[in-house]
Amino acid sequence: MNSKTPSESLTSMAQVMQITDANTAGFVHGGSIMKLVDSAAGVASMRHAQRRVVTAQVDSLSFHAPVHIGDVLSLTACVTQAWTSSMEVEVTVYRQDPVTGDRDHTTTAYLTMVALDEHGRPTAVPGVEPDTDEERRRQREAETRRKARIQLRRDLEEE
Repeated sequence: MNSKTPSESLTSMAQVMQITDANTAGFVHGGSIMKLVDSAAGVASMRHAQRRVVTAQVDSLSFHAPVHIGDVLSLTACVTQAWTSSMEVEVTVYRQDPVTGDRDHTTTAYLTMVALDEHGRPTAVPGVEPDTDEERRRQREAETRRKARIQLRRDLEEE
């Protein structure tokens, strides 16, 4: 199975946030943003694996700025690293006010996605072969996050 570059999984999505996405104060619910993040991660990981995928874990999801009704969200996702059947996907989200053009980085998320075979069981995925220094840095950071997840799981099992 040939490795792929992160750019081969690159996914961009845009969405105007509606009244149904928000609370009575006009702030978009974090859950609405989370759903879009999960969708972007799913597309990026399907592009990488060329298989159906499921979300195994949301490793982190940080909100940096609020999103309001009428803002345009732009999401970018790509696979940062792949292991046996799982992949880490980084998703970044920006909001833009379509009237003023003001743009803010609102969300960063890391998700672990697992590729499935035709029977719904985990299956092998291609490796990741970074092209740039930035992609190599993201790959190293993905390994660090994976080690932390594994250590946390071990620590919790001991209790």
